[in-house]
Amino acid sequence: MIGIINGIATILAMVTFLGICCWAFSRGRSEANREASMLPFAVPDEGVSDKKN
Repeated sequence: MIGIINGIATILAMVTFLGICCWAFSRGRSEANREASMLPFAVPDEGVSDKKN
């Protein structure tokens, strides 16, 4: 009985994972993914100061 429950839980987890992957890489999310990929470049660099020594 426990083996059947473990099998069902594994299948549900796999289906959920594949669903999230399909959603994340779908054409409708391409613009949001492109924006998110550029976020690290939108912040100022660390350690850069305006003071001249």
